[in-house]
Amino acid sequence: MKQPSPQQQALFQLTGRPPLGAALSLAAQHLVAMIVGCVTPAIIIANVVGMPQAQRVLLIQSSLVLSAISTLFQVFPIGRKGGRFRFGAGLPVILGVSFAYVPSMEAIAGSGGGVAAIAGAMVVGGAVALVVGLAVEKIRVFFPPVITGTVVFTIGLSLYPTAINYMAGGTANTYEAVVEESGLTSALVYGSWQNWLVAVLTLAAVMVLNHKGRGICKLASILIGMVFGYAVAACFGMVSFADVGSAAWFALPEFLPFGITFDPAACVAIGLLFAINSIQAIGDFTATTVGGMDRDPTNQELQGGIVAYGVTNMFSALFGGLPTATYSQNVGIVTTNKVINRTVFGLTGAFLLLAGVSPKFAAILTTIPQCVLGGATITVFSTIAMTGMKLISSQKLDARNTTIVGLSAALGVGISQASAALGQLPEEFIIIFGKSPVVIATIMAVLLNLILPREE
Repeated sequence: MKQPSPQQQALFQLTGRPPLGAALSLAAQHLVAMIVGCVTPAIIIANVVGMPQAQRVLLIQSSLVLSAISTLFQVFPIGRKGGRFRFGAGLPVILGVSFAYVPSMEAIAGSGGGVAAIAGAMVVGGAVALVVGLAVEKIRVFFPPVITGTVVFTIGLSLYPTAINYMAGGTANTYEAVVEESGLTSALVYGSWQNWLVAVLTLAAVMVLNHKGRGICKLASILIGMVFGYAVAACFGMVSFADVGSAAWFALPEFLPFGITFDPAACVAIGLLFAINSIQAIGDFTATTVGGMDRDPTNQELQGGIVAYGVTNMFSALFGGLPTATYSQNVGIVTTNKVINRTVFGLTGAFLLLAGVSPKFAAILTTIPQCVLGGATITVFSTIAMTGMKLISSQKLDARNTTIVGLSAALGVGISQASAALGQLPEEFIIIFGKSPVVIATIMAVLLNLILPREE
């Protein structure tokens, strides 16, 4: 059997010079696995706020650019390995805009705070993550898998209504389309059969590719499914390129493009999520090193990674980006193919950066119909929920743990679905505790873990 060359062997080492062709193809593989998840939260928030086209493009563009910068700092850290301090994990990980923040961001944006309130909350949340990173060794004990699993599971559940609304056309859907086959004008409003048909076909394409596809077809099932759904939607006249032509080919993100405000309720809600995602990042860093390097992460890698996660999110808030987090789907690729070379992940960050500095690319993304997004992303949301279940089941499901999971999720989801029950309480309280199930579920899970007696 032919032995791999030193260049080929470099793919499975953190440093070294891998073959350029292989590095480019592997970087593209990581890109297609995360690009949809990176831009969809920005599109959702833009729709909630009702942004004009130019601001929609800018929000998507900023999210891509800042995700690239966050990734590059994690892959190429500042500081010497083994030194007193390091900014960045120095591990093969990808960061992108996280769905974990979407329910809370929707509540903040929908309450009138807009992206400015989200930006202010990100600054506070980034500071929370910074503190968590500096104290990561001492506080890990408060977040065992049953806690982080409950939170991730609740995040997945909380996103289901968003997906269903988008499959029906999105609550902000007001477009009209010309159905060429009949020559009639049809108002494709929320809940129309055209929206549901496109959404179901998109979902079917994703499912077929995910379960029957091989190689890149399986890996990029969501992306390819969206392309298919996009083509079907175009046949119904749902796609318009009217605003794409006016978008520039090249532009850099702007400083505070949407302003910044510090709403106490928004800061508390997002700050709690940053604390939880900091702990979740430990799981992703650990899965990366165990699956790709056959070792646990060092304390310096964990500390540097979470500190960089917090600081880059504070920086992102100042340039119009949305909150980022480590991407578990890319961790899954690392554990599967064992490719950990930093060149591959640096190229992925470079591809993200190139996509972000082109408003033309961002403008094309804004033409994706909401029903296509719903049909594609409901599979992502279900995966998030099941990831939480896997974390939960990694511990013994005794009476204590099932109570923590069941009661926390029940109170979180139940209160958010019946938020009118909190109608007599202050508005700030409702924004923190009544709009997103994640906050209530997190607080309850931590409290129950501390209160309930452990089995002998």
